[in-house]
Amino acid sequence: MTDIMFIISRIENMMYEVTFDPKKRKGKIIVNISIVNESDFKKVIGLIRQAVHSGLSVSPYIKIVHPGEKIGKVVIGKGKIGIATACSITIDGVLLKAGIPVKPKFGGVVEIHDGSPLRFTDVLTYDSTTIDPLDVLMSQELTSVTQMINTGSGKILANLREAPMAARDKIEQVLDSLVEAGFSCIMEVGEPNNDILGVQVGRDKIGIVVIGGTNPMALVQENYIDINTQEMSILLDIEEMAHIDELKF
Repeated sequence: MTDIMFIISRIENMMYEVTFDPKKRKGKIIVNISIVNESDFKKVIGLIRQAVHSGLSVSPYIKIVHPGEKIGKVVIGKGKIGIATACSITIDGVLLKAGIPVKPKFGGVVEIHDGSPLRFTDVLTYDSTTIDPLDVLMSQELTSVTQMINTGSGKILANLREAPMAARDKIEQVLDSLVEAGFSCIMEVGEPNNDILGVQVGRDKIGIVVIGGTNPMALVQENYIDINTQEMSILLDIEEMAHIDELKF
């Protein structure tokens, strides 16, 4: 009999394997792999680009995988195309590499009003599920990413992690370097011992909310296009990826 492995164990293992250095812009990040029909590809890329330009992705870097090619253990079938995009748990890996003991807590849906995050409306903790919470929440069609892009108000995917309040200055330095490297997905950094977006954090801790890497996929899904996403699929060297605006199709 195989023991059940909660998603937090997989997250922690992958965090340790992140080698990305935001200052050098080199190293491995965690990626999600999405598979779409070749016939939908241009439309999907257009939607992902829209999400990137609206600040609703982790990073603008992607990798295209063509039919017959392999990425990790995934072989892209005939008539399909694979798209690797950055996963938000990469942020936790970079913080950990900088010596900050960060603890991913949960994935959830955040309500946004006029461009400002208000509160988490739905959450799933990482230590109580074997499936990625954002995958579950996306499948429940709880997002309104399209509305968010069009009006500045809506519901998007995000996740929360806690870190020691004593590391606040170091955390801000690392997050600033990530933003400079194109990872402009930091939604909010809380105050010590204070709630963040309506959620309580542990004593002597601060909360950090990061935009979920599957928001572009939620946008594709909201446009009734078939997309199959494997979250936290593999680690990929960022030098194998390219800025979405630099790719020619």
